[in-house]
Amino acid sequence: MARRLLLYLVRRNGLGRNLLLFSDYWVFVFLGCHLAGPVWGPFASWCCAWLETIGLIAGIGTMAYSSSQVLQIIILLCTGTNKGGGYLASPEVFLGLYIAFTITWAILNTFALKVIAFIDMISIFWQIIGGSALIILLPLTSLSRKPASYVFGHFELASESTGIHSKPYAVILSLLFSHFSLLGYDSAAHITEETKGADKIGPFSMLSSIALATTFGWAYVLSLTFSIQNFEYLYDVNNETGGAYVPAQILYDAFHGRFQNSTGAIIFLIIIWGSFFFGGLSGTASAARVVYALSRDEGLPFSSIWRKIHPKRKVPTNAVWLCATVCIVAGLPIVKSNIVFTAIISICTIGWVGSYGVPIFARLVMEEKNFKPGPFYLGRYSRPVGAVALLWIGYTCSVFLLPTSYPIEWKSFNYAPVALGVCLAAIMLWWMLDARRWFKGPVRNIGVQNGTV
Repeated sequence: MARRLLLYLVRRNGLGRNLLLFSDYWVFVFLGCHLAGPVWGPFASWCCAWLETIGLIAGIGTMAYSSSQVLQIIILLCTGTNKGGGYLASPEVFLGLYIAFTITWAILNTFALKVIAFIDMISIFWQIIGGSALIILLPLTSLSRKPASYVFGHFELASESTGIHSKPYAVILSLLFSHFSLLGYDSAAHITEETKGADKIGPFSMLSSIALATTFGWAYVLSLTFSIQNFEYLYDVNNETGGAYVPAQILYDAFHGRFQNSTGAIIFLIIIWGSFFFGGLSGTASAARVVYALSRDEGLPFSSIWRKIHPKRKVPTNAVWLCATVCIVAGLPIVKSNIVFTAIISICTIGWVGSYGVPIFARLVMEEKNFKPGPFYLGRYSRPVGAVALLWIGYTCSVFLLPTSYPIEWKSFNYAPVALGVCLAAIMLWWMLDARRWFKGPVRNIGVQNGTV
């Protein structure tokens, strides 16, 4: 929601003509290259570009998994419940849904750009109005509400379902999902070269996005937590939603308890599902543009294929389908592992957040005399804030590699460290053996006219 709203705010201030080709790559990679200087700039660009690519492609997977998860519960409640003979998708069917969403987004991004632009506008109102309605109506509908002392002071470990008995470890893991949800606010930076007054509009839009995401996210969590009826029952695999999606059970308890039917819960689950669907649609567009841009800079194997633009639709079609294919392959373990979502989220967040860390680190180590501040500048607080940000990035990236359930078995194994390790090792090996000789960073192929790039 925040991502789409800030894009709308930025676009209102004047677009250039190159949104298609530069929407999700140029700024951070160029910034990393510029701040790192002529010697280390190409390597900084290489790292930043690849981390961004990994993060965005995995982001499609997170949306596909979340969309499938919520749709699975909607179907379950529409056909009964887990207790009433409703249909709960098997792992194979769930994988089919995951693949179907990924392919649907790829098709829309290939053939229906005008439709996507219209959907983008609908999604803003869908998520703001629908999210606000859920936040307000859920606590009012619940037959009982938890007291503030429970919401803000009670600690539940849920060790029976996770196998985790350490409270500090549980607290560390609890930060994962909230940190994953605070992504996308950099979208303004991705298109600042296409706006008028970008040096002011970009930072303002990002801060507005963070404020909006924080406010709505916090309100959503509080609404759900105040509306809990029985905490232990939420994770029971024999409850009405099969213990497959905790917010769904909270919604079901509230509306079924009040009205003796699950219609209200289904309506709000459709709103939640729509948010994930819209996110996957825009995420596919962003990932494809990053793949195109990196291919334009010869940073991908077979770059000549992925940087091709369809002559009529002006879409990097091959890049779209490459992203979809990689996303599908990453989701195949769904049929065997129940922790795929955690792994994909981990890969997405480490890649995306890690790409932020490259320019921040470059700024911290560069000499002050070489830095030319813009109108939005923290002054003497710049380095301390950057150091804190870099430490936080390192901390969260480390946490996302930790196991989230015990004992560690094949079906609960977080394969994110393995997947990331293999990818990053191959990328660094390619750099050392070959790419460092010819990769010079982002290629600028547009000029400046009337103050708009």
